[in-house]
Amino acid sequence: MSYASLEECLLDLEKNGHLIRIREEVDPYLEMASIHLRVYEAGGPALLFEKVKGSRFRAASNIFGTLERSKFIFRENFTKVQQLIALKNDPLKALRHPIDNLATGMAALKALPLKNPVRKPVLYEEIAISDLPLIQHWPMDGGAFVTLPQVYTEDIGQPGIMHANLGMYRIQLNGNNYQLDKEIGLHYQLHRGIGVHQTKAIARGLPLKVSCFVGGPPAHSVAAVMPLPEGISEMTFAGVLGGRRFRYTYQDGFAISTDADFVITGEVYPGENKPEGPFGDHLGYYSLQHDFPLMRVHKVYARKNAIWAFTVVGRPPQEDTSFGQLIHEMTGEAIPNEIPGLQEVHAVDAAGVHPLLLAIGSERYTPYSPAKQPAELLTIANHVLGTGQLSLAKFLFITADDTGQLTAKEVQPFMEYLFARIDLSRDIHFYTHTTMDTLDYSGTGLNSGSKVVLAAYGDPIRELAREIPTAIQEIKGIQGMGLAMPGVVMLQLPSFRDYPTAHAEMERINQQLIDDLEALSGLVMLVVCDDARFASDNLRNYLWITYTRCNPSHDIYGIGSFTENKHWGCKGPLLVDARIKPHHAPPVEKDPEVEKKVDRLFRKGGSLYEVLK
Repeated sequence: MSYASLEECLLDLEKNGHLIRIREEVDPYLEMASIHLRVYEAGGPALLFEKVKGSRFRAASNIFGTLERSKFIFRENFTKVQQLIALKNDPLKALRHPIDNLATGMAALKALPLKNPVRKPVLYEEIAISDLPLIQHWPMDGGAFVTLPQVYTEDIGQPGIMHANLGMYRIQLNGNNYQLDKEIGLHYQLHRGIGVHQTKAIARGLPLKVSCFVGGPPAHSVAAVMPLPEGISEMTFAGVLGGRRFRYTYQDGFAISTDADFVITGEVYPGENKPEGPFGDHLGYYSLQHDFPLMRVHKVYARKNAIWAFTVVGRPPQEDTSFGQLIHEMTGEAIPNEIPGLQEVHAVDAAGVHPLLLAIGSERYTPYSPAKQPAELLTIANHVLGTGQLSLAKFLFITADDTGQLTAKEVQPFMEYLFARIDLSRDIHFYTHTTMDTLDYSGTGLNSGSKVVLAAYGDPIRELAREIPTAIQEIKGIQGMGLAMPGVVMLQLPSFRDYPTAHAEMERINQQLIDDLEALSGLVMLVVCDDARFASDNLRNYLWITYTRCNPSHDIYGIGSFTENKHWGCKGPLLVDARIKPHHAPPVEKDPEVEKKVDRLFRKGGSLYEVLK
């Protein structure tokens, strides 16, 4: 369907059994988020909140809650987008099959944004920030946030929509020391197009004009998170995916999406920052309060019968997981084709996306050599860590598979394949004092930390242990243990105090195991954690705890470790300290009292009784 508005989409979802209306009044303080989280976890429908306490506007969430629903929304244009991306990867394909690709070429005509006449009303009415549904998602959040924003900026040196950037950068609407209705917070991270635009504006001593769109055709939200190459306008992609040209105009010098439900316009002046956050984020922890750009509000617009679109993030999987699945389905081989030798890449959602990246590459450098060891894989790894948002990866596991049967999408089989082949004395490669994901607090400071590449290639050199070896069970001072997956054992120690104490604890474990390396041959990783039973209960827990709570340069030790010519390795398994550190952000947790209040909607007679039944 080519939806002209968010409401058109929601009505279509309702007609086809993909949406439920919540008619009871719901509090935007924690309740709406709690409802969303329960319904998403149950694989439930999109939600339309008809009565939001304190606001006259309706709100909708879980619109993209399943891949099936997202593909239903874009059913008419999904295949065309895939074909267009394929044509970019193989432009000769259009010449070889001109008739087959005619429809794809016609679809591309929708990419050109359409400027509405100035005489047309911008939107239905002018409102204030305080009129919006001010939704607070987690108890420790600093206030209400826009969680499905489409933040629009233009290049001050090349103005116009074709050089504009549309990104999903969270917006804090109230709280902290923001002046309500006059100021809001703009949070954006590394490798974002808006940063390039703000840098150019600062260089000229000018404010950056910002427009935040909320709602509108669903293709607009997807375009805001689409990892497009720098210089390609997201508005063109929105037109192709939605089958409808992106409609816009200008008001007071600000770009306005005339199909959006809400538009917030404002300016970011050089050097003007204010504390933003905390915010319960997609790693499952709070991103803490830090100074980020302050946006002075100019005007706020709403269309007639506007609907506020939102989502809730927290420990994955959440709705943003489904966004990632949708993007992967559309882009297919686009990213691998940008990096020579790379066959597949997969950001592990259960580990918070950026903390753990799995990749399959090629080994073609020395086909004449009988010895198989990583060579081209290391070249590919460097390319991956220098490419867009892939560069935010903290752990990169990369291997090659001559049979073509391995896939990075199946996390445990991939890790078992790599763990069976990795030479821990040779195949661990650290990057220290480098940039990290803004939301990852395991490092040494905001955006600062380390990375590590684990590269493996060749025949298996070990059979992974499927039981905990006796030598591990006899370690003194361990409070609990569990096998997380073959080759990986979780060890529980007292809470982390400081790094000198941690070094001593790891050395005590090392001393107890160093003389029994043969008994440890089936192990690749010993993970020290706060709760071994929880961490080893399932793969998802192991991935979340291990890779979100570890700063590689500081928290990776090894049994029989050594440094030779500045290369670090170990003779036995890796020893990873994945305990919560004092400088880490706290994990998000629901409010028990709010959960009790929300129960009313899921009891018999409530709007959502059938969803969880």
